[in-house]
Amino acid sequence: MRAAAAPLIDATDETDSGAHPIYAHAPRSVEFNKLRKRLIRQTREALEKFAMVRAGEKWLVALSGGKDSYGLLALLLDLKWRGLLPVELLVCNLDQGQPNFPKHILPEFLTRIGVAHRIEYKDTYSIVTSKLPPGATYCSLCSRLRRGNLYRIAREEGCTALVLGHHRDDSLETFFMNLFHGGKLAAMPPRLLNDEGDIEVLRPLIYCGEEDLQRFSDAMAFPIIPCDLCGSQDGLERNAMKAMLADIEKRMPGRKDVMIRAMGNINASHMLDTKLFDFNALFDKRTAS
Repeated sequence: MRAAAAPLIDATDETDSGAHPIYAHAPRSVEFNKLRKRLIRQTREALEKFAMVRAGEKWLVALSGGKDSYGLLALLLDLKWRGLLPVELLVCNLDQGQPNFPKHILPEFLTRIGVAHRIEYKDTYSIVTSKLPPGATYCSLCSRLRRGNLYRIAREEGCTALVLGHHRDDSLETFFMNLFHGGKLAAMPPRLLNDEGDIEVLRPLIYCGEEDLQRFSDAMAFPIIPCDLCGSQDGLERNAMKAMLADIEKRMPGRKDVMIRAMGNINASHMLDTKLFDFNALFDKRTAS
């Protein structure tokens, strides 16, 4: 049985000890500092609210080379540098064999900033492209194969959690995809346990907006590696959800934050799921009064 969740170590938002080397060339502007503080605050909120942190554990941080996973890594390193995240981090990139993948970028970047890492080669690209016809959506199969390998690596490295860079917008898009196409209310959860029951999946960026992460990535000048598999496909349902949410946000600024908060404020008696609320009990209460 795992120990009870420990609160994050208390500390001030700023320290006099500088910053982690990943921030060596970060802007010194007021605007960037505000952005960085907002992302740190939102990440800390998720870590604390969903009891993700247990002191002394080891996390496997998945790094794809995209803006979100770079942002995740930078924010976690920031928290560790400030003494706010008492866990060990091991960064992992799964090289899935995509054509023209620049294998040197991530090892050089991680070595330069002094971060422990593991680069794993597993040709899932050939499996995905051989099993699905041209023009098909690769994301689902690619994700399952990638997740399985990351679980394996986490076990091999003695990690208790796999940490992913999914953010607020990813969760909202998943919610509406399930609503419109799956006939259910479900989103990306901030924390879950895998089917085997030995590895947790954590999403500390669940309150962070994609727009903020994009601005953060641009300011930090991360060496972005574009996806040549699912990221190159047009017409995905997720893109339709993204466009819908962008239109809502444009018409009514702040709605994305309202929606992500609504996912944590559910009134089961005002929904239609008899598994979550016993409607028959209302009759029992009425007749007993």
